[in-house]
Amino acid sequence: MKKGLSYNGYLHLMLLPAFLFVFVYQYIPMFGLVMAFQQYVPTKGFFGSEWVGLQNFYYTFSLPGTGRVFWNTVFIALMKIVVGLIAPICTSLLLNEISKQVFKRGVQTIVYLPHFLSWTLLGGILIDILSPSDGIVNQLIQWLGFEPIFFLGNKDIFPYLLVVTNEWKEFGFSTIIYLAALTSINPALYEAAVMDGANRLRQTWHITLPGMRPIIVLLATLSMSGILNAGFEQVFNLYNPLVYETGDIIDTYVYRMGILNAQYSNATTVGLLKSIISFVFISVSYYLAYRFARYRIF
Repeated sequence: MKKGLSYNGYLHLMLLPAFLFVFVYQYIPMFGLVMAFQQYVPTKGFFGSEWVGLQNFYYTFSLPGTGRVFWNTVFIALMKIVVGLIAPICTSLLLNEISKQVFKRGVQTIVYLPHFLSWTLLGGILIDILSPSDGIVNQLIQWLGFEPIFFLGNKDIFPYLLVVTNEWKEFGFSTIIYLAALTSINPALYEAAVMDGANRLRQTWHITLPGMRPIIVLLATLSMSGILNAGFEQVFNLYNPLVYETGDIIDTYVYRMGILNAQYSNATTVGLLKSIISFVFISVSYYLAYRFARYRIF
């Protein structure tokens, strides 16, 4: 018994650096949330700034851009969640049908590589590719006889462009998760289906997809916790004032309000509202994950 306690003590000690990291960079900064209830002045600090109660919340809700920013965030995040489920599932099903392992692994590596690239790098690549003057995409469009399209300056196209480029970067990583789920399906089920005369489509519909259902439900419900995270790095590297109406999200709004305009109290208010709403979605997502996939935190 004592040996077991000593062994577990060493394991818990290994968690200390991670605990300190989270405590210092996640919990201590939460004290700054008091700025949402103050008319914060940097020279006066937290204890010298005037306390204004809920005045910042009333002011934030009165701003014409606040509602639009929340809507943009939810709309873009929802599209990313839906596409982020469909694309990896379809890709994993197609890869599962490939019999040549060398080709299969090669495709997996190619689709997985963009996951390791930062949005700073990918943003520059996309800006060059989608350039209306000399970008390769618009050169192809002009070659087909159409007028060039300013993708990054068109507010109607920009939200969907965010979804497509985000999926191009991340779907390879999700595909690996679904491919791992496919390995848990009993091969005897496919053999029995073949003897019953089921073709590949029938096997996929009645065996493969039901076998993947637990992981699909789990990832779908857990993704709800990120409903207000539409991707700050991606949007920040791709957006511009021309697409603020449809491409501006909560995180970029807070950045401009707090860092660029020095409205610290109002920026903190928006961030606090996002945290409260996200907490609700996280709670609901974990309940649904337990309800449909029997997933528990502990």
